[in-house]
Amino acid sequence: MSASTLDYQTTGTDCWRLDTGLNRPGHTACYLLHDAGELALIDTGTSNNIKALLHTLRNLGFSPSQVRWILPTHVHLDHAGGAGALLDACDNAILATHHRGLPHLIDPQKLEQGALAVYGEELFARAFGRVIPADEQRCQALHDDDRIPLGRHELLFVDTPGHANHHGCFFHEPKGNLYTGDTFGLHYDALDHDGQAWLMATTTPVAFDPELWLKSLDRMMALQPKRVCLTHFGPLENPARWQPVLRESIQDHVNIALEEEREHDRQGRQQRLAVALMKQALSRLRRHNPNLDEEMARQLLQDDIRLNSQGLEVWLARRAKKRANQ
Repeated sequence: MSASTLDYQTTGTDCWRLDTGLNRPGHTACYLLHDAGELALIDTGTSNNIKALLHTLRNLGFSPSQVRWILPTHVHLDHAGGAGALLDACDNAILATHHRGLPHLIDPQKLEQGALAVYGEELFARAFGRVIPADEQRCQALHDDDRIPLGRHELLFVDTPGHANHHGCFFHEPKGNLYTGDTFGLHYDALDHDGQAWLMATTTPVAFDPELWLKSLDRMMALQPKRVCLTHFGPLENPARWQPVLRESIQDHVNIALEEEREHDRQGRQQRLAVALMKQALSRLRRHNPNLDEEMARQLLQDDIRLNSQGLEVWLARRAKKRANQ
């Protein structure tokens, strides 16, 4: 990847996966869709990558004025941190996302504060840059089953809570592509083995809900997509084949968190969760690939494991508070 453009790869006809370069190559994507002269971007990456994204768009033969839709799957900053900046650069675009998340892109103060608490000031600045407020007059709140016109076709918005309560997926039925944000989990190309994909749940703070997530997977599979296009990272063919892998990972996270709650008090909880999650992930990976390079796997997983452990700690605290109020 050069400094001025994003690495991109064709994903089917009239769709490109753009690597935003966040954290490392092959970690965070957004998707550019083209239909009859109109463009949509599903997820945006951060403000830091918008200049390079626009260069890439031009290199592909398009102009910012062709962008009709900017469509974050949810408002976590790796997915939507650049939405306001991209909206400023695309004069004909509308920013549309889940109705629960949209207010946080119009006024991103709480979003920034939450991310600062997770990442710290130095890492926040390096990873996300400045979050530009979105112009409210050019925004649209989305609800379940809303249809978004693009060229000659439409995208279907599907409300998919579980990773976040403001998460939605976009289904492009003519191509069979389901753009899943984080609801189909995390996929690491380097950990695939012998044609078998390996997926891990993402339980980053603050709204993990395993019961809703499993229901969201049911809803997604009922659409019978040909492929799922993950923000982390890239497309997977035949998703019905792989969704049991993700379900197993979601249940693993739940089991680890509930065991932690039974066995320990809250002191040191996040660190213990991180150790247990890494141990479980490596155990699954050894079954998946007996010749696993464990050091490589640890390096790939460590940042996501840390965020997952923080999210599970929040989930347990939320459960405890709910019980106390009953």
